[in-house]
Amino acid sequence: MIPHIASTSNPKIKWVKSLHKNSTRREENVFIVEGAKEIAYALEGGYIPKSMFICPELYGDELPEDTTDLYTISKECFEKISYRSSSDGLLAVFHAKKRKLEELTFGESPFFIIVESIEKPGNLGAIIRTADGAGADAVIVCDERTDVFNPNVIRSSVGTVFSKQVVTATNEEVFDFLENHEISAYAALLSKKSESYSKIDFTDPTAIVLGTEHEGLSKFWQERAKPIVIPMLGTNDSLNVSNAAAVLAYEVVRQRYEDTNLA
Repeated sequence: MIPHIASTSNPKIKWVKSLHKNSTRREENVFIVEGAKEIAYALEGGYIPKSMFICPELYGDELPEDTTDLYTISKECFEKISYRSSSDGLLAVFHAKKRKLEELTFGESPFFIIVESIEKPGNLGAIIRTADGAGADAVIVCDERTDVFNPNVIRSSVGTVFSKQVVTATNEEVFDFLENHEISAYAALLSKKSESYSKIDFTDPTAIVLGTEHEGLSKFWQERAKPIVIPMLGTNDSLNVSNAAAVLAYEVVRQRYEDTNLA
């Protein structure tokens, strides 16, 4: 029989609530996933659940069979541990695992999206979702400021953070990786030397590099990547970083698949 938790003072409920803090998740090497769809993506991606919580009042499907550390909980308890404004009543805690650069797999002409010091989880999740849609080989996060498994990254990526290769590394490690594999790096950058993105040949091994929301790219990438720009015809001088990633990623798609029905 599946154990039931009714009190918000239960240690399990307090534990899950504590995992809303990034520092606690990192310390315990776990992360929270809310929603049946996202949980299914995590399971398909090979992530192992540590605990699962179901609110029967919110969860419309049949309850799963009794498994280790599976609990039904009251609506009051679920509202305490949930991070969404609306939910389907399913939440799980998973063991975290992170890929390394040397573990990446890719073909003859890889395409990577590299982001440096992205601060907003929603932007990082949206970029991962774009990478999935555009068929990028991986998203590489340099000098990580936002936890890849932040609940808002998971939510805004619609679970694709589990199916897409996502790696964290330092700027130096990533640049050496690109050099070793002869992959050209193009930096989204406002500069007199910047060339319009539409004039670049993205059919060769390519990495698009994008910077923070407020500061842009560091001097490290400004000095090592070829500057490209998305023309801006209004009063603003740049797009939101996730929108810029989408524009550039789908230019790669257009160039690589223009002779097929995919572009």
